Amino acid sequence: MMLQSDTGPFSGRVPTVPLDSNEISAADLHGARWLKSRRSNSQGNCVEIAELPGDRIAMRNSRHPEGPALIYTRPEIEALILGAKDGDFDHLIAHGEN
Repeated sequence: MMLQSDTGPFSGRVPTVPLDSNEISAADLHGARWLKSRRSNSQGNCVEIAELPGDRIAMRNSRHPEGPALIYTRPEIEALILGAKDGDFDHLIAHGEN
């Protein structure tokens, strides 16, 4: 599964996020390049991610692009992605869908 950008190229401004931040407004992450899965649908039912300085990753709900963004470390995101690849979360997918 590949990722696609919905906001264009990085604007050159580095998003500033406090190191102890657990949640920040996605609107405050100026210059973040948000990506989403190609499996996302046109109704905006997707999670978007953006790489931040300091080996951190932001996640937001595409239906609320100005809403909160949760900030994770790269190892936390790695564990999530590898767990998803291993099928750890398959029970959360509606029956009959891929």
